[in-house]
Amino acid sequence: MANRLKTLGEAGQAVWLDFVDRKFLNEGGLKKLVEEDGLTGVTSNPSIFEKAIAQSNTYDDQLQADLAKADAPVETAYEALAIKDISDACDTLRAVYDRTGGHDGFVSIEVSPYLAMETEATIAAAKRLWATIDKPNLMVKIPGTAPGTPAIQEALTAGVNINVTLLFALDAYKAVLEAYITALEARVAKGLPIDRIASVASFFVSRIDAVIDGKIEKLGTAEAKALAGKVAIANAKLAYQHYLEVLASPRWQALVAKGARPQRLLWASTGTKNPSYSDVLYVDTLIGRDTVNTMPPKTMDAFRDHGEVAETLTADIDEAKHVLAEAERLGLDLDGVTAKLVEDGVRLFADAADTLYGAVADKRIAFLGKKLDSLKADLPADLEAAVKDGLEKARAGGWSRKLWAQDASLWTNGEEAKWLGWLAAAKGEQVDFGALAALSKEAKAYSHVVLLGMGGSSLGPEVIGEILGAAQGSPKLHALDSTDPGQVATVANAIDFARTLFIVASKSGSTMEPELLRAYFFDRCEQAVGKGEAGKHFVAVTDPGSKLEALAKKDGYAHVFLGDKAIGGRYSVLSVFGMVPAAAIGTDVAGFFETTKAMVNSVGPDAPPASNPGVKLGVLIGTAAVKGRDKLTLVPSPSLKSFGSWLEQLLAESTGKHGKGIVPVDLEPLGDPADYGDDRLFVHLHLDGDEMSADHAKLDALKAAGQPIVHIHLASKDDIGQEFVRWEVATAIAGAVIGIDPFDQPDVEDAKIQTRQLIEAYEKEGQLSPETAFFEDGDFAFFAPSEVEGGDAAAILKAHFASAKAGDYAGFLVYCERNAADEAVVEQMRVAVRDAKKVATVAGFGPRFLHSTGQAYKGGPKTGLFLEITREPAADIAIPGNRASFGTVQLAQARGDLDVLHARGQRVLRVHLKNEKTGLDVLARALKAALAA
Repeated sequence: MANRLKTLGEAGQAVWLDFVDRKFLNEGGLKKLVEEDGLTGVTSNPSIFEKAIAQSNTYDDQLQADLAKADAPVETAYEALAIKDISDACDTLRAVYDRTGGHDGFVSIEVSPYLAMETEATIAAAKRLWATIDKPNLMVKIPGTAPGTPAIQEALTAGVNINVTLLFALDAYKAVLEAYITALEARVAKGLPIDRIASVASFFVSRIDAVIDGKIEKLGTAEAKALAGKVAIANAKLAYQHYLEVLASPRWQALVAKGARPQRLLWASTGTKNPSYSDVLYVDTLIGRDTVNTMPPKTMDAFRDHGEVAETLTADIDEAKHVLAEAERLGLDLDGVTAKLVEDGVRLFADAADTLYGAVADKRIAFLGKKLDSLKADLPADLEAAVKDGLEKARAGGWSRKLWAQDASLWTNGEEAKWLGWLAAAKGEQVDFGALAALSKEAKAYSHVVLLGMGGSSLGPEVIGEILGAAQGSPKLHALDSTDPGQVATVANAIDFARTLFIVASKSGSTMEPELLRAYFFDRCEQAVGKGEAGKHFVAVTDPGSKLEALAKKDGYAHVFLGDKAIGGRYSVLSVFGMVPAAAIGTDVAGFFETTKAMVNSVGPDAPPASNPGVKLGVLIGTAAVKGRDKLTLVPSPSLKSFGSWLEQLLAESTGKHGKGIVPVDLEPLGDPADYGDDRLFVHLHLDGDEMSADHAKLDALKAAGQPIVHIHLASKDDIGQEFVRWEVATAIAGAVIGIDPFDQPDVEDAKIQTRQLIEAYEKEGQLSPETAFFEDGDFAFFAPSEVEGGDAAAILKAHFASAKAGDYAGFLVYCERNAADEAVVEQMRVAVRDAKKVATVAGFGPRFLHSTGQAYKGGPKTGLFLEITREPAADIAIPGNRASFGTVQLAQARGDLDVLHARGQRVLRVHLKNEKTGLDVLARALKAALAA
């Protein structure tokens, strides 16, 4: 008995296979179909590759080998797998292509379904795939959407064979046929050949009936039921009639004379959805010359067994017209159905791509092993369910892609897109590796590097300096981000001015603290090296056109490194603001980015949220905050202790606004489960080799008590750049979950304004505006917006902290020198309050924290209870060109900050220490007594 599939081919309809799989190819399955069934083509799509790759380990060896040679983004890793299959299939079908003179033997690969609504990106992808695979019998699949149609025309004009997919409506088919003809005409006009340009128009069939039949069922009338299973076939027949009309036109015949080949109609979605219909319904009824039917294996098997070959496509055309007229009369809305099917088709292919890319991403992460920092979360059931829902929302909304596309609709549809330069910076695109290598070499002539900057201009470099350290033969980094006279003096006394390189870092070039510090250290350097020579010891890092850039040029700075105005300070660590200081202490910046690349490739637009280490973490921390767990508590291993100082600015300044946000809790020692409420999310950062068994035991107890814990593991200190990338992405995504713009800082400026007003008054009057303590003794003076009851310090502190309740946090804002001794006393006070009141505690040294966590304290949740600590400095330092000293500026900053905190609804109390040496210890004893009373 004749093979029905071969007979179908002989009748003029090409038989293609809608399936591809590595094992199937390797075992000769495709070759067998070509030889036995007369198969002449293959189609693929994301759903097909998802089943092939995600649901087997057949591709693992190639993926692992590819990654061993060079890491790659998820889409690139996937394409390498798919391209091999498509190339092998092309080779198998090359004999068919040659035998038919290029009329058949094609294999199709689809551009990313994420590009269905993007014309230019689709054109670029089609050309890239065509050039990469480089087979004459390749077809690139492009969806026939409105944006896809011009891409189809442009790709064909460029000589790319195109399989137009997702066609449901007759008008859409007419548009792509017109695009094909126009492309051929354009090539003729350019003198280019057209005899080997091939295209098919994939017209989807059974999906139409699946929807229309549902409408018929709802109508329930006999005349409606008479149309069941007929509308899709009638639609296809009329499409073929249009094809025949065009082929008979003089316009087409003129192209035929130049060697043009017709754009064949390809019947897709030919597997029967309704089990009551024949399993070969959409093959038997659509047989016609110069057409293609691409069938899944099951449909091929069915047709081979009992299909009937006859010229059916041109039969009963009047009946087909009648069917469509009846469908319109009965309100079945074929136009609406086909439009929705295109929309659904794009979504379904994107969903399949998400699953496919997610599987590749997960395999890639597993194969990278310790080359990529790991992440694991132990969450209570309610939070885990909420995070799962959040990840699905992010996937369906294309959040990974929207982030990298700089699409402001991910957030508030405001000005967010203007602040996403940090994405390019994460790839190393904002820095000049050669210039940084040269700086690193020059800096070896110095013994110290002093970085003068605030917030994002200093915190990231400080972390790099403390975690990575200075390279052998390179200078040590001192990051100075304070106006505290003790802090300034400590740095000044630690360096040899003649052998120190100073880096002044300020994005705006007008930030008060770096300007004052620059004035002081430039004057001191000039005293050491001679007038006119100090500039050679200075480097500026600033944005283009800033006041600092002009000053640096005037004063003869050794270098000026320019940033990117599209990068906010807290996201700037991977730009020149972080990398110039890193280079100065001998960091191999190019090597740093090479190590970081593993995370950049992991958090890209092609990694779906659940498999994207940055987006996944962002959804997690954002969801936790929305659910009331807004105190993100960092538990770093010893070598990573400093990381929190950078991270707390990123989180607090990005999310703490409009009464919402995440309150980062850094450097609070771990306690027992009973010390915590249900407002915490713990994040444990661990470095291989660090000993912290006691903390691990406490983390285990917290997990057992139902506290959520995120574990992030680093194999090497050199991987710290990966965490910069992960957390920048996570913070941006958390902003989307919370519903705020993560790139503005609406409350930071208020404290600056208050401070400037106090300083300007001092410059005129020689004193700060007077203030009156509501209580004073030999050790302290207490200030507050309204008097706090109590006859002594302990009673006042008791009354202040009495208002602490579940969900609150206590903040210690310390305007003293940040040194080990002071930090130890502050830590002691934090633990005392946490254990007594069961609330989270935060601490910051001022004015450093004003450019870090200050935004969240003012604009975030109104649950803060603050104790501000100032002191009388034993020795103050004058600032050249200013009447105010560093001590005066610091006090003005403290007073201005307290006023703004109160104005924003936070509870505040300020205690001024009269004795700098003993004041903090005495305060700690008073607080202990207050909490015990």
